[in-house]
Amino acid sequence: MTISKFVLSAGLCSAMFLGACTDPGTLNLPSDPNQNTRQGAFLGGLVGAGVGAIANSSNPGLGALAGAAVGAAGGGLIGNQLDRQAAELRQQLANDGITITNAGDRLIVTVPNDISFDTDSATVRPALRADLVRVGQNLTRYPNSNVQVIGHTDSDGEASYNQALSERRARSVTDILQANGVSGARISTIGLGENRPAASNLTPEGKARNRRVDIEIIPNGNT
Repeated sequence: MTISKFVLSAGLCSAMFLGACTDPGTLNLPSDPNQNTRQGAFLGGLVGAGVGAIANSSNPGLGALAGAAVGAAGGGLIGNQLDRQAAELRQQLANDGITITNAGDRLIVTVPNDISFDTDSATVRPALRADLVRVGQNLTRYPNSNVQVIGHTDSDGEASYNQALSERRARSVTDILQANGVSGARISTIGLGENRPAASNLTPEGKARNRRVDIEIIPNGNT
């Protein structure tokens, strides 16, 4: 039997063992509070199977099975952390304008600029400061992750001005997180200006979506 067959068999076995090898659509049900725990275990098992088979070239089948078990366990732990952290953030944040997206390998906390900054300002509005304090406190309770604070703008105005504004706004958010206990060593502060739009800049609604600061929370196992 080839290594690839061992990898596939081992990955499927680990997924079945963890209850994740059902209809793939069940991995992404919005109503499932543990969807990323199950998805992480499933994907971790497949990756671990491949690594295990390659590492144990004398017995790739055994290596694949062992790697699948280890990978599934690690992936499940990461997924479980994301599920729990996302649920806590949704309960703690008071402003409905802040969205939390569980992308499977990271959480993305999106703070629209319209509710967090005045026009052309990089000073966080007092009404949003309390929620950013809660985000910082949440991050200190989940220390095994790295954080990217990424500023974005729409395409209005000069690109160089938008770039600088996105950097200043990302830095303002970073300063609040650090002031509330998040180690600077965990945080990368990035300004992308108008270079990564979330929607079309051809409509007012799209421009509003593009003016934002994203806080990406990435478990250490995914970096």
